[in-house]
Amino acid sequence: MTELEDRLERFETLTAECELIAKLATDSAKREFYLKLGEHYFQLANETRRAVATRAAA
Repeated sequence: MTELEDRLERFETLTAECELIAKLATDSAKREFYLKLGEHYFQLANETRRAVATRAAA
């Protein structure tokens, strides 16, 4: 696995963890925080996925 693929896997894992924590959170502020954090990791995963695809095409 390349470094980018490792990062992609990590961002996908962090996204899933944040979504789970948000679902389990009883405090609305924490729920909102983890939803936003999960969205940030989701965007990072998408950008990394595009970078991996670009390198594979080259």
